[in-house]
Amino acid sequence: MSSQGRAAIRTQQQIQRSNLSLVLLVLSLSLGACWIGVGHVGLALRAVFSLADWELLLRCSLVLVMILIPTAGIYSLITQFAFWEGWLEGLPEPQDLFPDTGERADGHTCYVVYLDGIHQQEGDHPPRVAAFLDLLDQQLNETTQLIKGLEAYTVLPVALAEDAGSVWFWRRVFALQEQHPNGLVQLLAAVLVQANNVIKVGISSDRRYGPILNYELSLKIALRLADVGFRPDCGSRVVLVGYSGGAEMAMGVADYLRRLCRAPVSIVSFCGVFSGNQVLEQIAGITTIVGSRDPVAAFGQIAYPGRSFALPLSNWNRARARGQVRRVLLKGMNHNGRFGPFAEAHRAAVVQSIVEAVEAKAFS
Repeated sequence: MSSQGRAAIRTQQQIQRSNLSLVLLVLSLSLGACWIGVGHVGLALRAVFSLADWELLLRCSLVLVMILIPTAGIYSLITQFAFWEGWLEGLPEPQDLFPDTGERADGHTCYVVYLDGIHQQEGDHPPRVAAFLDLLDQQLNETTQLIKGLEAYTVLPVALAEDAGSVWFWRRVFALQEQHPNGLVQLLAAVLVQANNVIKVGISSDRRYGPILNYELSLKIALRLADVGFRPDCGSRVVLVGYSGGAEMAMGVADYLRRLCRAPVSIVSFCGVFSGNQVLEQIAGITTIVGSRDPVAAFGQIAYPGRSFALPLSNWNRARARGQVRRVLLKGMNHNGRFGPFAEAHRAAVVQSIVEAVEAKAFS
């Protein structure tokens, strides 16, 4: 090797050593700052909570992590399998979904189906979500019908607290969440409900068990559409609007629903956390409404490799390449809270973006 080559190698080695030293320095300073910060937080927490509270929190957390959450996941798979095999009542035949009238029953040409986030416990939405949906309903034109109150995380046509196999458990969890005097117990009960729904989101994105869950949920949505007057082959279309984990459920059911309803199906997600693994070729259009300060949606993009630009042949990136995906950025919007989509600060902007997506010519 020439002297110039050896000199170049030594230069690169020196640069790498300098970079490594800089990284170690930054990490050391960061760890020191975090240690000081954790110490202050610990002092503050010890001043608020007693030792008994911490012991109760630890016991409940261990039960939650080691027993209840895995049990909820196993029960979800068992319920889907039992429903799929026909052991539970309510699995309809596709040919029996819609009355054979051959004409539209209610004069609507577009049906907007809202799928809520992982906080959903029952068909009735929380007050801020209900206010959001009321505003959306007012902004939609008269030929569009909004369908809300649909439980996105149960395959049976019932709410979580009415599921025959687990009603005894969930009613007790809800009672703890609403009535227990200890705030930590209330928090853990709420976390358990959300963990159950997160498991459903994970199943929906899974290539092995996801198709079963997504097909069953699409049947549930189709039954609801039939109840409100939707009829196939009458020029109607369906728009699935999903918030947070509801966006994953929308992605999962879209293609099945398109074939069941024999109508164009579009997707509008806001603050969506989704994999993009599903079949998207025949979806009429996908609009993603994201907030510039939304860490949860941003984490979802990292957690699902299929949405990475490094995998151009994934279903999601191929949909982007075909021009199916349109992205709307709302500055300052977070995932929830007072800067979330349901708060007054951004509610109107999110509703307007959804209405524009529903009425876009690409969805016609």
